[in-house]
Amino acid sequence: MSSSTAFIVLFVLVAWNIWTTRRVVQLKFPDHQRAVIIIMIWLVPVLGGLFSFLDPAGRRRAPPPRIAAPPERESAPQELALPGLPSFAIGEHLFDGQGFPILDWKQLAAWSASAPDAGQRAAAVELGRRAWLLLMQETLGPHAHVLETDDAWVLSSYEPKVAQAAARFMTTARQRIAKLLDGVAHFPAGTRSILVVLDSQEQYYRYITNYYPDEGEFAFSSGMFVDPGCPHFVTVTDDLTNIEPVIAHEMTHSALAYLELPRWLDEGIAVSTEHRVSASHRHVSQQLETMSRHLEFWNTERMQEFWSGESFHRTDDGNALSYDLAQGIVALLGREWTSFTRFVLGAKRDDAGAAAARAALNLDLGELAAATLRFPARKDWSPNPSAWRHAD
Repeated sequence: MSSSTAFIVLFVLVAWNIWTTRRVVQLKFPDHQRAVIIIMIWLVPVLGGLFSFLDPAGRRRAPPPRIAAPPERESAPQELALPGLPSFAIGEHLFDGQGFPILDWKQLAAWSASAPDAGQRAAAVELGRRAWLLLMQETLGPHAHVLETDDAWVLSSYEPKVAQAAARFMTTARQRIAKLLDGVAHFPAGTRSILVVLDSQEQYYRYITNYYPDEGEFAFSSGMFVDPGCPHFVTVTDDLTNIEPVIAHEMTHSALAYLELPRWLDEGIAVSTEHRVSASHRHVSQQLETMSRHLEFWNTERMQEFWSGESFHRTDDGNALSYDLAQGIVALLGREWTSFTRFVLGAKRDDAGAAAARAALNLDLGELAAATLRFPARKDWSPNPSAWRHAD
């Protein structure tokens, strides 16, 4: 055999072995069987490669699933236009908020107010909110998209099916919150709830600093309801089952925003509703541990922080305990819904709802807080606005 012929034969054998090896890798053989066949291919040329054809169980592996492409994105408009209204130039009413586009909501409200009827005024506001979401979409990058339904807008980087599931939960949550808080909750007709899901904690905290005071310490959070003129709730990308309680909580704040409730009452109702709408709960052992922490934490000064709303901003144990105490008080009061509704509708921030509690419930809030914690009655625990008049 000449050298050129030997070279051709060697080339064919190597090519055959490479091809049959690749074929075995793509077949659904057990791992140990695949390894034996590959060894045979290279130790026994030609014959070894036939094993990949003789195994009747060998089936070509299914290709990996294709990741669904995000929906086609709509560009943000440069101006808003409605019949009977002058155009509203978006760029002239934007400012930078820590790298995020923030629309001047007061200017949008002034523009919409010139519409001839209430329906067109609401449509003008919705048009502005939609334009802002499209601007936010561009800022968040190519994977972000806005999903629009009859009840909701969801701005996120979720796959379309997950975003649609979030929107469906928002619709369900609106319905359940309205039913659970009958006579108290209010979702304005013709407006959508807005959920903004940011991709990282860094993005989340950078965005929400636009709605915090310039100074002070603030507790960590997983979600927040803000209403700078465009009510929306913000959270961070996570499994939807973890986000649903956040959505329920923040949507409750949205439904109560028109009342401008004392902070403790607003949060107490939101936590209670969150537990009922999203089926979140705590184990009995956690409840016992929390009660022990309550016993060590509360005193007269800290109870005044609770009534003023300051304790909800604490960066220590007092933050979680404030939410828990608020929920406990609301759970007690909510057992008699008619009187509780009267109390909620009459509660004012300037006295933490003390006057409304006396009028609607014939109760002292300080004594009620002590009873919730199973403490003896404490007169000095009643709301004392003179001690926290400076607080927000």
